Amino acid sequence: MDLAPFFRHVAACNDIPSPAGFEAFRIEGRPVGWLAPDLVRALTYWPAVFHFDADGVAMAGRLRSPGARSDALARVCEGLVTAGLIPRLRSERYDIRAEPGGLSLATLDRAAVPAFGVRAEGVHVNGLVRRADGLHLWIGVRARDKSIAPGKLDNVVAGGIPAGLTPVETLVKEAAEEAGIPPERAATARPAGRIGYVMAWNEPRQARGIRRDTLHVFDLDLPEDFVPRPGDDEVERFELWPIARVFAAVRDTDAFKFNVNLVLIDLFLREGLIPAGEGAARLRAALDQAG
Repeated sequence: MDLAPFFRHVAACNDIPSPAGFEAFRIEGRPVGWLAPDLVRALTYWPAVFHFDADGVAMAGRLRSPGARSDALARVCEGLVTAGLIPRLRSERYDIRAEPGGLSLATLDRAAVPAFGVRAEGVHVNGLVRRADGLHLWIGVRARDKSIAPGKLDNVVAGGIPAGLTPVETLVKEAAEEAGIPPERAATARPAGRIGYVMAWNEPRQARGIRRDTLHVFDLDLPEDFVPRPGDDEVERFELWPIARVFAAVRDTDAFKFNVNLVLIDLFLREGLIPAGEGAARLRAALDQAG
């Protein structure tokens, strides 16, 4: 099997071989992000919040608690919006951690996460229906007014993990809000692993910088008589596709949102649609490289 069409999706989400040209961003001496030169220059206007040295940019040591750092970053983000370096704030904060699952060192508005190059974490759920004629997958069609990947195809449930929530708590919340999946059903989802990627981010109406994402992947078995229903403005509709159609769409098109391709490639590997071998092992390693 020619695996080049699948590797291209992985490469598209990992297009920064090194953070050359970016300055390290540290909290408590621990690297948590990467800053572009224009943002570094802007941050010099807040000398009480940031210190600058040969190793990059660090939050001031006087900000001793996660709460104090979070409040300081919130004030800085308001100024960065005024300066045009980040878009409007989202009023949703993400935890800043030195590694996935580590302690939260501060929180940052979701809109500013790429600009600071901090790692974001999210959940992606494969909505599986195992019918007599084979495996099927619920596919979401993203709203056409979304700022990222409008109209693209998506998982049945996907979303960033807000500050203070676990992956499972986020899954249950997003499943109800996005797809009308009852909490007791959503809670049966099985953890399937993590996928990571690091990519340059320069989308319209988005903060420029680096996306460093860790996706917590889950498989959720849904009964044949269950139909997900859009519960907010994130998704236009849901469609049930045979897995062969999903496979062909990932292999031959860019119809899916960029990171959803990685989640589906992971599913193909686990379901045996991509046969075991050296190529599959390299593909597996590529998905795992930043997770």
